[in-house]
Amino acid sequence: MNLNQLPLNSLRAFYASAKHQSFTKAANELFVTQTAVSQQVKTLESRLGVTLFNRMPRGISLTSEGVKLYPVVEKVFLELTVNLDNLKFGCTKELVNIGVVGTFALNWLLPRLNDFYDHYPNIDLRISTNNNIADAFSEGLDYVIRFGRGHWHGTEAELLFNTPFTPLCNPSIASRLHHPQDLLGYTLLQSYDVHEWEQWLKQASLKTSISKSQTITFDSTILMVEAAIKGYGIALAPPQMFHEKINQHQIVQPFNIHLNKGGYWLTRLDSKQEKIQHITFKHWLFEQIGS
Repeated sequence: MNLNQLPLNSLRAFYASAKHQSFTKAANELFVTQTAVSQQVKTLESRLGVTLFNRMPRGISLTSEGVKLYPVVEKVFLELTVNLDNLKFGCTKELVNIGVVGTFALNWLLPRLNDFYDHYPNIDLRISTNNNIADAFSEGLDYVIRFGRGHWHGTEAELLFNTPFTPLCNPSIASRLHHPQDLLGYTLLQSYDVHEWEQWLKQASLKTSISKSQTITFDSTILMVEAAIKGYGIALAPPQMFHEKINQHQIVQPFNIHLNKGGYWLTRLDSKQEKIQHITFKHWLFEQIGS
């Protein structure tokens, strides 16, 4: 579509209606009548040649075409709002405070931050790392990226991706591992959950108990994997977080048996209101995961 023919008012009406799933609430936000919103949406549908909403007796819902269009329009309006605000207020940077579990921060988030700043130079991300324990309220965090199963009291959680666990060790040890039971001849490295090795062995159809003398427990997955690289034992960790070390052959995944312990979640307090800069970061984060 030619930019000169772009129906901006219709796009605003569509965006507000899709966000609220209501023409009436969209009209309240835009300070126009419900009839005006409905007509603007019809104009957009006519221009595009598709139906964007299912009209029902007690409300509306997005069609498949509307579902595809909504995130595109939302991103454009959010970026426009951020940039206009920065122009209005002298390019003052907006802050987003994030608490991140260390493994995710070092091996996934930090390598991608240049892309974020290239696209959003007027948003400043303040990142603090933790061992999966963070108090969003007392630390003033807008978001906390946690590992788990998505259940935290008073918190809204959105799944970023699942990260199954599997044994990881250096190539020398891997060359001597032919069956899962061969692991029992080595020191088993673990973090957080002291029962995770027994859970993995059960997944591998081995019913056996592990003595404390066979294990070393770490409070950091990163340190645990470094210990495995140096040959101090075999780590149980998510290979998805250590692609670089696997590609460099510093560490090996000897078995294709995985234990599903959860995933990484983007969380925020239910009581915490999302502002434009927060939503912008969230959209970028999910775009990176989908790319």
